[in-house]
Amino acid sequence: MQDDLVAIKGTQDGLLISLSPTEQWLTVTSELAKRIDEKTAFFSGARVTIELGERPVPKHELTGLKALLERRNLTIALIMSDSRTTIEAAQALDIRAGSSSPITQIDDDLKDALPFTSEEEGIPGVLLRRTLRSGRTVHSDGHVVILGDVNPGAEIVAVGDIFIWGRLRGSVHAGAHGDENAVICALDMSPTQIRIAGLIATAPDDNKRRQIMPEMAFIRDQQIIVEAWNIK
Repeated sequence: MQDDLVAIKGTQDGLLISLSPTEQWLTVTSELAKRIDEKTAFFSGARVTIELGERPVPKHELTGLKALLERRNLTIALIMSDSRTTIEAAQALDIRAGSSSPITQIDDDLKDALPFTSEEEGIPGVLLRRTLRSGRTVHSDGHVVILGDVNPGAEIVAVGDIFIWGRLRGSVHAGAHGDENAVICALDMSPTQIRIAGLIATAPDDNKRRQIMPEMAFIRDQQIIVEAWNIK
């Protein structure tokens, strides 16, 4: 029963703590405090990812969880949740937040990254309302939409499509699991490298400034083709 309430696993980036999405909140947090207090030296100083599943955790409950961990010298690095209530509470507390299921990794301080789904045969994905800076990465098991630029040195890897509502100058990989129907779209397509499924293309070597226009990259005849993207 206790394992159903709280599950703790070590990861490359710290600890992953999964809390029951159905049991009473006080019961779950009390069990978590007990588990940490049993091995204080082991947990002290750790950065943790909290996985909450579909449980809606309002701001006051998340504030209490944050305080519980900070009193024990633990820091919340990321909240993983499928509840909009929980994600908004995390954002209000300036905690990174993402989806428990569709997003495999968000390696960035993406406090405004939100999961989204389509009602008709859609694929879950990531919506990021900011510029992706150099050295940052986004990985998604679905689509990725960036409302901003992707700077040189930034990277996006998506199982689905990638849409950049800004300037694409970093590296992007759509159809990462082999989907040759995936596309990459940007308002200004100036990438360091683009990949679709197993094919790779790079920007031309010449320095001539081309006309800036929305463009789409896709596979045709086993080649990556870039054409005008009609967004009307």
